[in-house]
Amino acid sequence: MIEQLIEVVLDQPDDFLKIRETLSRIGISSRKEQVLYQSCHILHKRGKYYIVHFKELFALDGKPTNFSSSDEGRRNTIANLLEEWELVTIVNGDTKTNVVPLNQVKILTYSEKDDWELIPKYNIGKKANYIE
Repeated sequence: MIEQLIEVVLDQPDDFLKIRETLSRIGISSRKEQVLYQSCHILHKRGKYYIVHFKELFALDGKPTNFSSSDEGRRNTIANLLEEWELVTIVNGDTKTNVVPLNQVKILTYSEKDDWELIPKYNIGKKANYIE
């Protein structure tokens, strides 16, 4: 499973927290309320970094998941954006063939984040309270 993840290297050693915060502002928004559901996370495993969709994290935990082609496309698009913004360099994984239009990904600016409820669907490091 880990070989299917998008491996990245950080452009600056201290970028991990910046990337984690940036990813908290990218996802799918609720049409009715100002709620944003985070799509992807940065995973640090065995000295390597990966951009992963929250459903891939469920699979890594051995939990049931329905990771779809559109989920993969959203993950790839987000990874490509992080590379375009010079936060990461993609070193392993195909992120070019399956992407989604940017209108399928909501990106909040840093200044907008306090006006929205940001909801991760997976909490790295926590074993309970999964939202599926």
